Amino acid sequence: MIDYTFTYGDLEYFLLVFMRVISFIFVAPFFSMSNMPRRIRIGFSFFVALLLYQSVPRQPIVYDTLIGYFVIVMKEVLTGLLIGFAANLCASVVAFAGHIADMEMGLSMASMFDPTTRENSTITGIYYNYMVLLMLMISGMHRYLIQALAETYTLIPVNGAVIRSDTLLSAMIEFMANYIIIGFRICLPIFAVMTILNAVLGVLAKVSPQLNMFAVGIQMKVLVGLSILFLSTAMLPGAADFIYDQMKHMVVTFTEAIM
Repeated sequence: MIDYTFTYGDLEYFLLVFMRVISFIFVAPFFSMSNMPRRIRIGFSFFVALLLYQSVPRQPIVYDTLIGYFVIVMKEVLTGLLIGFAANLCASVVAFAGHIADMEMGLSMASMFDPTTRENSTITGIYYNYMVLLMLMISGMHRYLIQALAETYTLIPVNGAVIRSDTLLSAMIEFMANYIIIGFRICLPIFAVMTILNAVLGVLAKVSPQLNMFAVGIQMKVLVGLSILFLSTAMLPGAADFIYDQMKHMVVTFTEAIM
């Protein structure tokens, strides 16, 4: 017969593992999408925590009062949130690239509600977001995130997190520089073509002042922008790989900052 008995110590340790897992799931990309039901996320977190509870190396937890146990719980929640936040930061780059592209094409006012983030996003931003997420899922990014979460229990055992604010700050500063670089790399074809088109329209406005370049320019920008967006779709796998590598780097950097 299977023995289902457990002690209070086992339950307390499982709850600590569960708190880190569920904090990570509610923040990490793919799993934190608002269109995923909360019951699914809670159930998935429970079974992942159950598997990790059976496999991670267990160390004794020392505390004296209920407040001491609460402090340990908050440390596990903060650990899961930081690791998931590190991965989610890189996934927001595509929204920045889409905003720049729509600004160049004249579609920045044509925003729509994105059900995955519950925020108003531009058309190109939503397109980039879904395409990059699809490519990252095909490449197995969701499996990497779960594997990275499991490996954190070896590097950062339960109640073993030591947050180094200076390391986290330097990692954030480094990411902000890469954030702008990655965003411009994704929308660079549209940005370059729109710059050339603006120069051509400026020359035409001087050559033919009788033409209404404002009305003609809006239509040409939308037509040329959508054409370049269609032609540059083949470049998205390279951008997804770049975001994938940056996501790995940020997860490793944030993990090292709380070891």
